[in-house]
Amino acid sequence: MTEDKLYEELYQKLNKIMPEAEIRVKAELASQINKLKKEKNAVILGHNYMEPALYYSIPDFRGDSLELARKAAETDKDIIVFCGVRFMAETAKILSPEKTVLLPAEKAGCSLAESITPEDIRILKKKFPGVPVVTYINTYAEVKAECDVCCTSSNAAAIVNSLKSDTVIFLPDEYLAKNVARETGKHIIFPSKTPNWQNTEPATDIDYRLIGWHGKCEVHELFTVDDIENARRQFPDVVVLSHPECSPEVTAASDFSGSTSAMIRYVEEHDAPHYLILTECSMGDNIMAAHPEKEMLRLCSHRCPHMAEITLEDTLKSLQLNRYVIEVPEDIRRRAERAVRRMIELS
Repeated sequence: MTEDKLYEELYQKLNKIMPEAEIRVKAELASQINKLKKEKNAVILGHNYMEPALYYSIPDFRGDSLELARKAAETDKDIIVFCGVRFMAETAKILSPEKTVLLPAEKAGCSLAESITPEDIRILKKKFPGVPVVTYINTYAEVKAECDVCCTSSNAAAIVNSLKSDTVIFLPDEYLAKNVARETGKHIIFPSKTPNWQNTEPATDIDYRLIGWHGKCEVHELFTVDDIENARRQFPDVVVLSHPECSPEVTAASDFSGSTSAMIRYVEEHDAPHYLILTECSMGDNIMAAHPEKEMLRLCSHRCPHMAEITLEDTLKSLQLNRYVIEVPEDIRRRAERAVRRMIELS
């Protein structure tokens, strides 16, 4: 596609979101990236939280992190460029060890992924011996390697139920764990919030529990029930969609709660007068760009600072310089892959 054609397509989608001059600059950068990815036999993955100009110009695939990693593994490309955060790029490397995986930003971390360490899990396994460990996909490879099975926000409750265990350790998102507890009927405890929790003496009072952790997404924890009530006062017919990383109070007050892809599908398949999307704000812009006929309330002001590190400029540099290469030690990769593959089998 020529630069002019790409500009025209971006302008049609984004002219209500971005100034024309910025769209022109973005189109030029995207055109260079698309040419280079063909020369280097690369595939570009764009997470649903990418800013609109990037999201609609360079990705070969767009979607949730696991969905993208699986699609990349099925391609014959030599290089995977993951426009997302580090744990997502690691998951792509876990599933495609023979491919070069690039992350356009040097850090692109995640508050949730950084809330737990492999040692934390080892302590929990000593404290609750024999209890299966479920770890959210939004974690680093060395954490996945310590667990029995991974899960996503969309299949978390199903994975917990599939284990047929009275007690399950569920890590690390506190709010997702509470939402899963409500859905599965398990009561939840957070040993890491108690004094001397690192005492590894085996616990003796386990009974139908979900054992949670204190991690939170720094974006999703900002949404409140007040946000929903304020929106409903102004727009009584609004349909509110929230991510399961929001608090149980927020998800309960919403009309629908689901993964990023599930929320996108909901908007596509329903005809509501107004929508309010409670997740990372770029996704709302991306939905609005794709569906200008839908009325999206732009009441969200929460942008993930880590996702914002991924830019068209740095994606171009990443391809030009072959930077920043994601490496996962093979012993960790193999153990993490077992947990990811088991999730795929169970779901």
